[in-house]
Amino acid sequence: MKKRKRLEIIECSGTMYEIGKQYGSIRRNSLITSINLLFKEYITLKKTSREEIITTMRKYVSLVKSFDPDLVEMLQGQAEGAEVSLEEVFLLRCNFELSFYYQQMKTFCTSFAVTGQATRDGKTIIGQNFDATCGRSIDLVKTTYADGLKQQSLVFWGACELVLNSAGLAMVLNVVVSPPEEQLFTLPACCVMPKAMRQRRIGDALGVFCVAGRSMMHYCLASKEGDIIGIETKPDDFNVLQPDRDILVHANHYHTERFKKGELVYLGAPSTYIREPQIKGLIEKYYGNITLERMMEIMSNHNNYPRGICNHAQEGSIAETLASVIMVPEDNAMYVTAGHPCQYEYEEYRL
Repeated sequence: MKKRKRLEIIECSGTMYEIGKQYGSIRRNSLITSINLLFKEYITLKKTSREEIITTMRKYVSLVKSFDPDLVEMLQGQAEGAEVSLEEVFLLRCNFELSFYYQQMKTFCTSFAVTGQATRDGKTIIGQNFDATCGRSIDLVKTTYADGLKQQSLVFWGACELVLNSAGLAMVLNVVVSPPEEQLFTLPACCVMPKAMRQRRIGDALGVFCVAGRSMMHYCLASKEGDIIGIETKPDDFNVLQPDRDILVHANHYHTERFKKGELVYLGAPSTYIREPQIKGLIEKYYGNITLERMMEIMSNHNNYPRGICNHAQEGSIAETLASVIMVPEDNAMYVTAGHPCQYEYEEYRL
């Protein structure tokens, strides 16, 4: 029998500064732990220093201030609430970029979106298993912005968000890895996501990613109207992916032909070439009869164990599936496991 564990819901509202301060105050200990773990990881593994890491991170600050001053306001509140510096809070938002810079990328996930004729009732279902470093913190945050938009986010290490908003938009993501020599000075992925998901239309959210989200990520968006779309990014390019027969799946290798040359995912996550066809095959097997419950079952799949869709850490490994999330935008519903989906029940959280 699977375990049951509900996540504590952290509710924040008001101005961007107030939202940040509320979250920072409530999750002070968790944020401090995440900051210290991140410093320790890079200092130990790469023989660098705290000062050198801060210097690397500072390069991004001015970019973010120009791109999304509202986010900076929120982070200032978060820093005050957690009683840490703005730089330390900002460090969490640069985790993907620093992981790549220090060649310690460990966040490799499996995502999907289905809609229309693929599902039994025609509703859109979107989700992913989030695989990352064992022990990273997980928060469920409900936010009410000053303009009335509401948002429910599954937040990892205080920065990376999988989001459902009250306008009926949902987002999941995957890391993709291009050659180091192609990396440029770009906006941190975790600083692009918040602005994109404060949008009320899928086209506007997509536009934010197309203009500013060029980095090392694949984003998948879904709307309550039944639209699903993906965007693969490189530091100097992007490509929009359309669904095939109302299905869009992604792991950690590129679909875009011009992006494939030199990609390095096989060094860190060769299971991507197993997980993606596996989830696609299972969805196609039940085509036209896909339900929420069916997707919960699929996300627990162990083909290629321990490196399956449901990813388990074994001796010597440092990453695993931390949580699974499935969203139904039309119902304003998010379903989350507080651990491996093979071991924990999905708990329902309504926006």
